[in-house]
Amino acid sequence: MFCFQCEQTAKGEGCTKIGVCGKQPDVAALQDLLVYVSKGLSQVALAARKAGIKEPAADRYICEAIFSTLTNVDFDPDRFVTLIREGVRFRDGLKAKVQSAGGQVPNSGPAAFVPAASRQELVAQGEQVGVPAADAMDPDIRSLRQLLVYGIKGVAAYADHARILGQEDDVVYQFIYEGLAATLNDALGVNDLVGLALKCGEINLRAMELLDAGNTGTYGHPVPTTVPLGHKKGKALLVSGHDLRDLELILEQTAGKGIHVYTHGEMLPTHGYPGLKKHPHFYGHYGTAWQNQAREFAKFPGAIVMTTNCIQKPQESYTDNIFTTGLVGWPGLDHIADKDFSPAIERALAMEGFTDDDPGKSVMVGFARNAVLGVAGQVIEAVKSKAIRHFFLVGGCDGAKPGRDYYTRLVEQIPKDCVVLTLACGKFRFFDKEMGDIGGIPRLLDVGQCNDAYSAVKIAVALAEAFECGVNDLPLSMIISWYEQKACAILLTLLHLGIKNIRLGPSLPAFISPNVLNVLVENFNIMPISTPEQDLKAILG
Repeated sequence: MFCFQCEQTAKGEGCTKIGVCGKQPDVAALQDLLVYVSKGLSQVALAARKAGIKEPAADRYICEAIFSTLTNVDFDPDRFVTLIREGVRFRDGLKAKVQSAGGQVPNSGPAAFVPAASRQELVAQGEQVGVPAADAMDPDIRSLRQLLVYGIKGVAAYADHARILGQEDDVVYQFIYEGLAATLNDALGVNDLVGLALKCGEINLRAMELLDAGNTGTYGHPVPTTVPLGHKKGKALLVSGHDLRDLELILEQTAGKGIHVYTHGEMLPTHGYPGLKKHPHFYGHYGTAWQNQAREFAKFPGAIVMTTNCIQKPQESYTDNIFTTGLVGWPGLDHIADKDFSPAIERALAMEGFTDDDPGKSVMVGFARNAVLGVAGQVIEAVKSKAIRHFFLVGGCDGAKPGRDYYTRLVEQIPKDCVVLTLACGKFRFFDKEMGDIGGIPRLLDVGQCNDAYSAVKIAVALAEAFECGVNDLPLSMIISWYEQKACAILLTLLHLGIKNIRLGPSLPAFISPNVLNVLVENFNIMPISTPEQDLKAILG
C-alpha cells in the first residue's frame, strides 16, 4: 500500500504497511480501485452529458463513493467491493445510453475496466492503480493530480451533506466529473492543473454554500448557546461525526424514553441550532476531538453513534456499544443503514448511564455568520477605537501527531485586545479556555464545524466590505491546522478567493512537491507555522 493523503502519514512521507489511521492494506487497495473506477465513470458521465444524458443516481453515487475514501470514514472492505461494482454498473449503463443516442464513449483505461470476481482479486487490481503506479510521472504533475483528487474528496463530502438536506447544484457534479477525468489527461500541464485546483476551491465554496443553506434552512441560524461539558444522571446516547440530520432523527426517536443525548467531536456546534436545541433531552457535550475517542468512548456509560467521518479502531471494551450509520463503516460493528436507530436506543436503555449529576464546565457555541454579523456595527466600532487590535482565525482539524500543542500555546499568548475565531475540531486544543470579552464581544468565537467554513468566509468578506478594503488588508490572520481532505478543499477555497499569508500546520502536505509548494508561496505567501512567539511577533510586530 501507499497512502499520503492525510497530515498524519508515516514519517511525513506515506504509509506503506498499515495506515496510521488504522487502514489495512486491502482497504487501501480497494479505496484506490474505487477512485480509479470513479474516474472511469466520470469520463463516461461527461460523454453522456455531452449527449444530453444525465443520471441523478450516478451523481449521488459519485459523491458517496469518493467521500467513502476520505480519511477515517469507511474501513470495511466488503462495502468497498459493493461500491466498486455499483460504479461499474453506473458506468456501463451510461455507456449504453450514449451509444443508443449515437454518441461516442471512451473505451480504455478506467472507462473499460472489468472488475475481478473475488475481493482478493479486486485488491490485487487496486494495487496496480494506486499512487505508486505513477512513480515514473513528473513529480509536479503527480502532486497536482493528487491535490485535485483530495480537494474533490472534500467537495464530495460537503455535497453529500448538502444533498441529504435537499440542497444540490449540478455545477458541483459537473466539476467532480471534470476534475476526476482531468487527472487522466496527459495533455494537461502544471498551469492547467493549478487552474483546476483553484477551480476546485471555487466549486467547494458553492458546495459549502449549499450545505449552509441546508443546515440553516432546516434548523435555523445558530444562536449563542451555553453548552455544559459535564453530564446528567440517567441513560445516555452519544452522537459523533458531523451529520445534523442523523442527530435530528436520534433526538426524535429518543424523545420521551428517558435518554439524554450528548454530542462528541464536531457535533458540539449543533447545540446552537434552534431546530435541534428545542429538544429538552438534548443535554450537553462529552469529550473532545476525534483522536481521543478510544479513551473517551471507553468511559462513556451509554450507546455511541458515529455519523459521517472520524471513526477510529474501536476498543474491545466498547465494541458492543458503538454503531455506525451513513458512509461510516468498520468491520464487525452494527451498521444502521435505514436510519431506524432502535438498536442504539435499546443499547442505551440497557446500559447503566450516568449515576450522578455533574454539569462540569461550560462553553459557548453559535457564533456563525448571522450571530457575528448581527453585532457587526459593534465590532467595527471596536476596531476603529482600537479596542480590538487584531482578529485571528485559528481553526481546522485536530490530530494526534506531536506539535499540535502549538495551537494551544498560540491562543494562550494572543494579546487580550485580540479576538479569536475558531471552527472545526482544531478548537478542542483551547475551546474551554476562559478568555473574557472586549466590550461585550467574546474573545473566543466558535463559528462551528469544519462544514461551517462558509460562515467564516462570509464574516471575513463582510468585514472587508465594511472597511472598504480587501480581505488581505483586514487586521485578520488565518492560522490553519489540517488533517484530512475536507481541509484540502477549504484551503483551495481560500486560495481561490485570493487570500494570502495563511499559516499552515502542524506540517505541510506530503503530496505537495517542492516546485508546487514554491508556486503556492510565490502566489499566496502560504507558509508553515513556526513557534507561537515567532508567529505572533511577525503578525503583530
